[in-house]
Amino acid sequence: MLILFDHGTPKGLIRLLPGHTVHTAQAKGWETLSNGALLNAAEEAGYEVLLTTDRRIRYQQNLRGRHIALVVLTGSTKWSRVRVHSARIASAIAAAMPGSYAEVDIAFE
Repeated sequence: MLILFDHGTPKGLIRLLPGHTVHTAQAKGWETLSNGALLNAAEEAGYEVLLTTDRRIRYQQNLRGRHIALVVLTGSTKWSRVRVHSARIASAIAAAMPGSYAEVDIAFE
C-alpha cells in the first residue's frame, strides 16, 4: 500500500510497516499544504492512506468520493508509546478502504 505520513506522524513507524511504501509530506514538499490541498495532492499522486495526528481533519474534510483513506493517531505521539501500538496501527492501515476514516488511540501512560 502507498502511504503518506503527515508532518506530525512519527517517522519511526516507517520501519514498522513492512510491505508498504511510505513517504512523508515533508519529503514530497507538501508540509505547508492545508488539509484539503494535501489530500488532493496525495490522491493525485496515488497514495492510498494518509496517516496523520491531526484530529481536526475529520471535521474539516468530507471523505465521500475520496480515493484515499485517513488513519488518525489520537492521544500521545511520543515515540515510545506509538511504537507499542504499531500492530494496531498496521491493522488500521490494512483495513483502510477508499474514503474511510479510522482512529488509533495511543494512550498517555
